[in-house]
Amino acid sequence: MTAPFRVIVGMEVHLQLRTRTKAFCACRVAYGDEPNTHLCPVCLGLPGALPVLNAEALRLGVRTGLALRCAIAARTKWDRKNYFYPDLPKGYQISQYDKPLCASGFLEIDADDGTTKRVRIRRAHLEEDTGKSFHVAGTKHSRIDLNRCGTPLLEIVSEPDLASADEAARYLEELRKVVAYAGTSDGNMQEGNLRCEPNVNLVYPNGDRTPIVEVKNVNSVSNVARAIRFEVARQDAEYRAHGRTMANTPRSTRGFDDATGETVHQRTKESADDYRYFPEPDLPPLDVDPALVEAERAALPELPRARRTRYVEAFGLSAYDAGVLTADRRVADWYEQALVAGASPKGVANWLTGEVFARLNAESRGIEAVPFPPARLGELTALVEGKTVNAQAGKQVLRTMWESGEAPKDVVARLGLAQVSDPGAVKAACEAAIAAEPNAAAAVRAGKLEAFGRLMGAAMKALKGKGDPAAVKATLTDLLR
Repeated sequence: MTAPFRVIVGMEVHLQLRTRTKAFCACRVAYGDEPNTHLCPVCLGLPGALPVLNAEALRLGVRTGLALRCAIAARTKWDRKNYFYPDLPKGYQISQYDKPLCASGFLEIDADDGTTKRVRIRRAHLEEDTGKSFHVAGTKHSRIDLNRCGTPLLEIVSEPDLASADEAARYLEELRKVVAYAGTSDGNMQEGNLRCEPNVNLVYPNGDRTPIVEVKNVNSVSNVARAIRFEVARQDAEYRAHGRTMANTPRSTRGFDDATGETVHQRTKESADDYRYFPEPDLPPLDVDPALVEAERAALPELPRARRTRYVEAFGLSAYDAGVLTADRRVADWYEQALVAGASPKGVANWLTGEVFARLNAESRGIEAVPFPPARLGELTALVEGKTVNAQAGKQVLRTMWESGEAPKDVVARLGLAQVSDPGAVKAACEAAIAAEPNAAAAVRAGKLEAFGRLMGAAMKALKGKGDPAAVKATLTDLLR
């Protein structure tokens, strides 16, 4: 069945760069501080105050562009973008218009059909942030906090290559991982480090299009998907109600209400002419040092998608396990350090994503809170895989390591947890289990294999939990024939 329409989504992302100070002045960048405490004549735009570019913002902008496979401009310049918001004290924003720092890149994601989709990056340009307005509940008043005003941003504009709400969500998740791996931004949407504005419209088989709608400043990946789904349904309903093309309807900007899951009309979308761009007179054009670009290119780490692929191909992990381990660069680095002990990559992955993650989640802490070096998890895995201890005893070793930080082999020796593999001892324990559980033994001999677990439990108990489960199972099976 032919789809009734095609969804087209382009994404504008405002990424806050990880700098200590603002884009064009020395004011501190800080989240959650007292309102209006990090201000100066430059970020307030007072007469006579002149901006000076933050070199770290430039470096991080270049590195982000390279991580997104962009070409870096040899020469770029600054422009004034004029508009009037209460939280924009200058009445303009220093940005880049016709000569962005980065252009013509791409980001690969998993498409809805399971293939790899290359989402083209049209441009990524440096600019400064505005302040923030807060509505005072229960009143007609709003308050302004200008601490954020002047914070360095990289605005990343994609081509309209996304075809659904799910693809848009995957694009944002992948972008967050890339900038975190590159070390250029925290990408924390709750703190406003990453704000996104999906542009959505529909195309019908007869060539009709709905007008593009930009949904402003959505604050989470899940809300981006919700906003797009609502817009798709709303635009289709409006198109069908008109019964004709809406090509001449102006573009619009809408806000998203996360309580209702609906978008709300705000205004007709501005064009570039409305912003009255002109070259920033207080900042000269910038020649980007090729040595800076090459240094940042060389410093880029292996990026998350490439790392996931390597984990599947080189380590034999499932795509799911590879995704879990590479979601956070710190976790992936920790995992690879654990492999130096020589245990299997799959075994270490199982212990890390199982027992270790369970403990960290219970404590609401990150990988840095593990109280022993990564190599010791690899050593524990190797002890289990080498049958020095069984899996149950391995969990006891991990609990003790968590409390004492001891090496796993020392825990095994101190607690006497070495696995019992002696055939005579295993056979004696199995014979004792059959004698202690005659009904279970009879049931197994009659073909009721679910009773086998009782015998396994009894034999392992006789071995004080230190038996080799595979040897116990094989011995019980022989004795019951």
